[in-house]
Amino acid sequence: MAIEGQQPEQRQSYPGSTDEMNPEPHDEMRGYVGRDLLAGRKALITGGDSGIGRAVAVAFAKEGADVAIVYLDEQEDADAEHTRRLVEAEGRTALVLRADLAVERNCQDVVRQTVDALGGLDLLVNNVATQKPVQDFAELDPEQWDRTFKVNIYSYYWVTLAALPHLPKGSSVINTSSINGLRGNKSLIDYSATKGAVNALTYSLSQSLQERGIRVNAVAPGPVWTPLIPATMGEEKAGEFGTQVPMGRAAQPDEIAPSYVFFASDRLSSYYTGEVLAPIGGETLPG
Repeated sequence: MAIEGQQPEQRQSYPGSTDEMNPEPHDEMRGYVGRDLLAGRKALITGGDSGIGRAVAVAFAKEGADVAIVYLDEQEDADAEHTRRLVEAEGRTALVLRADLAVERNCQDVVRQTVDALGGLDLLVNNVATQKPVQDFAELDPEQWDRTFKVNIYSYYWVTLAALPHLPKGSSVINTSSINGLRGNKSLIDYSATKGAVNALTYSLSQSLQERGIRVNAVAPGPVWTPLIPATMGEEKAGEFGTQVPMGRAAQPDEIAPSYVFFASDRLSSYYTGEVLAPIGGETLPG
């Protein structure tokens, strides 16, 4: 399951590919046995082609849900198709959508296509994200700032707003935050700012949507070994990624996905809303 210590130094072109990672991440939920916790549910997962999104898609399918995933561009086609096959292998419907969710119209379109294809929507996982480290705040240009916010927080707003008319009582919205949204990161300033916004959005939406019977929660992982890491970090940083946490390694996506199943399932988390769950490898935070 785990990557022990350092992985080899490596670099990919953005947005990254699972097949080119060394070692390949554990993101297929092998050995996970579903208990029909999400039987009959209809899920939309943004950033669902690989990494955490893939593991969540497969876990949801194993629990009985039909799943739509959204991914960015052609470089991720192979990853998306692999995720489709994993979902369909569980006997569930899989819808694969390519779209840049930094564009509001695209966010509306993927919701419409999901509802049409799956026959409804009651689980929404806002998971898509981008990052680009900088060595100094002065290097952070307005174009990068704008793009990071459009992908990492505007899309969460746009997709959720488009989904709202379709979400019945008992629906669950799960947002992907990050440890960096809880304590910041000097080289991921814009990314950390968006993840802090995701937390505040989660708190606020949970209050706003309570009367509709919709629960809103967030998962804020620490370092996770996904294609985004070798695609956005230098070779040396990718090799050292995750070694700073007390457990001494990055998490595997398979280790994070059960948190999403927990929040998606009324049987497990019916009294949870407005919560931020942080699987961060033993790091402790004040407050």
